[in-house]
Amino acid sequence: MRRRASLPARAVAVLIYLGLAGCDALPGRPKVTNREIAPSQVMTFEVLYGRNCAGCHGADGRLGAARPLNDPVYLALVPHEQLRKIIGEGVPGTSMPASAASAGGDLTDAQIDALVKGMLARWWRPDAVKGLTLPPYEIRATGASPAERERGAEVYAGACARCHGPDGRGGPNAGSIVDPSYLALVSDQSLRTTVIAGRPDLGKPDWREDIPGQPLTPEQIADLLAWLVGHRQPVTGRPISSSSGGSRP
Repeated sequence: MRRRASLPARAVAVLIYLGLAGCDALPGRPKVTNREIAPSQVMTFEVLYGRNCAGCHGADGRLGAARPLNDPVYLALVPHEQLRKIIGEGVPGTSMPASAASAGGDLTDAQIDALVKGMLARWWRPDAVKGLTLPPYEIRATGASPAERERGAEVYAGACARCHGPDGRGGPNAGSIVDPSYLALVSDQSLRTTVIAGRPDLGKPDWREDIPGQPLTPEQIADLLAWLVGHRQPVTGRPISSSSGGSRP
């Protein structure tokens, strides 16, 4: 009886490979391209932003409960390393949580970098403030003097009262900015940032147009902030000191 010739080693290897490859075609087994990856391995900006930022800052970086990130003036104002710090560490005493894994969040350092780079690539336009000197981003020390608050009241009357009303409690075009609950939820830095960068998604002008044709000076911005902070009042369940500091965007 003749013996069957054995298959060459190369042919055997090919058959084994094809058999293993065919496992992906088994009923119910997802294709490699459709398999879920670990959350820590997600690096796509759209996915990271949608999962971690859109709920507060809006699906396209606008019209959320928090300030818009799709704002070239804001992205020109805030130092980019500070933006990374805000995302990673959050702002204690406000609704901005820490997102870095090292601070109790879910994101790796690489994912935070991907978020910052994605925002800048999509929403930052260097020409938005070309030829202009931006006011300093950082707040000055809290605890303003009565004289600073008095000057701030004058700035408010000229720059803000036409929208927010003569006493800041709401006017024809905008709501109250001295409401205790509102002031308890925002940091000094958040107030300062809004004065400078505005809220373009809500029609709030930036520091150049609060007084048409006359940009606010750094001194006027500081005095206006002192006037706003001076309206803070204790709110049940929120220590007043917890909302006065930090670097919220």
